[in-house]
Amino acid sequence: MAAITVEYVRTLYVKYAEDLRKVRDAQRQLLRDRGKSMKAQLDDFEAEVSYLLLRDLRPETVVEVGTFHGWSTQWLLSALRDNGTGHLHSFDIVDTVVRNVPGELAAERWTFTKGDVRDHLAAVPATTDYLFIDADHGARFARWYIENLFSAVPAGTPTSVHDVFHGARPKPFSEGSVIVKWLAERGVEFFTPSTARAPEVTRQLAVTKGEVGLDEPVRGDSDHNPMIFFTLP
Repeated sequence: MAAITVEYVRTLYVKYAEDLRKVRDAQRQLLRDRGKSMKAQLDDFEAEVSYLLLRDLRPETVVEVGTFHGWSTQWLLSALRDNGTGHLHSFDIVDTVVRNVPGELAAERWTFTKGDVRDHLAAVPATTDYLFIDADHGARFARWYIENLFSAVPAGTPTSVHDVFHGARPKPFSEGSVIVKWLAERGVEFFTPSTARAPEVTRQLAVTKGEVGLDEPVRGDSDHNPMIFFTLP
């Protein structure tokens, strides 16, 4: 796959602008309709980049670890719907997501497993070709998925991990500190739209969004974007 760079992501905003506009409108309406029953975990840039990567990479099997209310789930499912192919396998210890994801979006393209993914590793498809992680943000869980989950999916799998860069550096003893160190030890570069870590990336993406008329926020307070994106070695 192409390296995930700000230049590449900017081309995706242009390439999929009209489809992304429709998904943004739908997600914005979802927040209005659900009110306090829907907590939007992803900020705008990281949600949009997730959607755009799935559109361009066209994965057949996506695994999502951590759903909570289903905000990220609906972004991922929207990308698979718009691709016309692919299946999402989601894992979480709570099943709030089941009540929030519309039936027409879930139909034929979604499998939800309630429970700790550490107890359901056998349910993670060996054919996974996109991995999305937004669950327990402690160092212990990060060490678990590095040792167990990463080895259960193919090398070269595009992967994203949420809540890494709320500041310029990951918090000590956090999931972020573990995964960033692990990537550095293997010479694996990552992409992040984190405002705190990479303000120039955020600025460039904002310029492109303005050029294609996608600058109105989906989330009113969307200004952190701490997710990282990389390819598994």
